Amino acid sequence: MEQNNAIRLQVRLARAGLASRRKCEEFIADGRVMVNGEIVRTPGTKVTTDDEVTFDGRPVREEKKKVYIALHKPAGFLCSDEDPDGRPLAKSLLDVVVKERIYHVGRLDYMTSGLIFFTNDGEFARALTHPSKKVEKEYIVSTKSEIPAELMERFLRGVTVEGIRYRASEAELLGPRKARIVLTEGKNRELRKVFLSMSASIKKVHRVRIGPVNLKGIEAGRFRHLREGEVKALMEGKGGRTPRGAAHQKAKRNQVRSHGRRN
Repeated sequence: MEQNNAIRLQVRLARAGLASRRKCEEFIADGRVMVNGEIVRTPGTKVTTDDEVTFDGRPVREEKKKVYIALHKPAGFLCSDEDPDGRPLAKSLLDVVVKERIYHVGRLDYMTSGLIFFTNDGEFARALTHPSKKVEKEYIVSTKSEIPAELMERFLRGVTVEGIRYRASEAELLGPRKARIVLTEGKNRELRKVFLSMSASIKKVHRVRIGPVNLKGIEAGRFRHLREGEVKALMEGKGGRTPRGAAHQKAKRNQVRSHGRRN
């Protein structure tokens, strides 16, 4: 809290489980938020507990119970609060069971499957999406054609596509048309753009891990609540593997690089 218990409006909205701070800033700019009956369009506006805040005409109150969920999103579900085209929403897989107002942390493309978090804790969402945290996100990528061996090495060194530089933390061929990729930034459609830049059209992208949390035991369309230790590790920026796991992956990376040079 800041002086006189005043906080920024987007923080108030995020703590109420409305959306991430960044998304809440968009809501404010769009004129969907009112303070004491007046529309406020300036993110950063200070409010106190005495101020009445509404979103689309509905009162905004801070959620007392914090919720942290790991969902196995199937392909063909959209990470959004609404869709004018009527496509199924990932959030709909939780609505029947979870009564708190929650939102997705980051996103997965419509046809990308795998692990994604939902929460009503704005601080948790901010910690996971802030670039400085470098939370690892692991993907299994399947392609329609054979993957060039040099793609892995180039992705590890860093590759520029349409003026934007992309770099994988780990890159490993699992077969002629399958690879395991670990990213820490997750730029928009990064995997699809990098693979297509070397004529490897992607057939399927599946995220299997975020930081210390993986999909083990979670069937497609199902979810589980994150454990306290997992939430703490993610909040503290411990988004990678254990030291032993990290050493193993470093060795694997060296193998991939050697493989790339041989081919």
